[in-house]
Amino acid sequence: MIDTLIGAFDGALRTLFATPRATRACPTVPADDTHLGHDERRHAAALMRVNHVGEVCAQALYAAQALATPNAALKRQFEEAAREETDHLAWTQARLEELGARPSLLNPLWYAGAFGMGLLAGRLGDPVSLGFLVETERQVEAHLQGHLDRLPVEDHASRAIVAQMKDDEAKHAQLALTAGGIDLPLPAKLAMKAAAKVMTTTAHYF
Repeated sequence: MIDTLIGAFDGALRTLFATPRATRACPTVPADDTHLGHDERRHAAALMRVNHVGEVCAQALYAAQALATPNAALKRQFEEAAREETDHLAWTQARLEELGARPSLLNPLWYAGAFGMGLLAGRLGDPVSLGFLVETERQVEAHLQGHLDRLPVEDHASRAIVAQMKDDEAKHAQLALTAGGIDLPLPAKLAMKAAAKVMTTTAHYF
């Protein structure tokens, strides 16, 4: 148990303070250079900061759910999904740097909150934990589609990253559903959406 807790703490520190390294190349749109004005750059940076926060939360959720499940196969599934989410974390962080922007100042708070929710879902049993993952990924997929609609048309770099993230989130949701995720009750879905709204609105600025 002590080793597990140390591993969880180490994962948190790596997510929050280390430079993430992607295993896949960052998505690009060949031959389409990005040229943004000052206002477009600030707008794109705010959206990508929100997306970066989402990836910080994803690391926390998967770490907590892997910690909570007694199912070794499911633990591996969570860990594999987390590795793909690390790509997203690296891509969004690099894009923020390219846009001359910083990550959210509240990332430790977002990580702690997401870890707590993931641990709670995991303690309620694998079907609930997987159902929580399905609903999370579906809400994230819808959120990313909204960002594709709002990102500047000329921001080919950010749009390519968000489009790939959206595809990956849809895949994670389907895998969790296939593994036995249940459909969460409506109040739980609405509570998750409300919590996400607070996070995304705050991270847009801070």
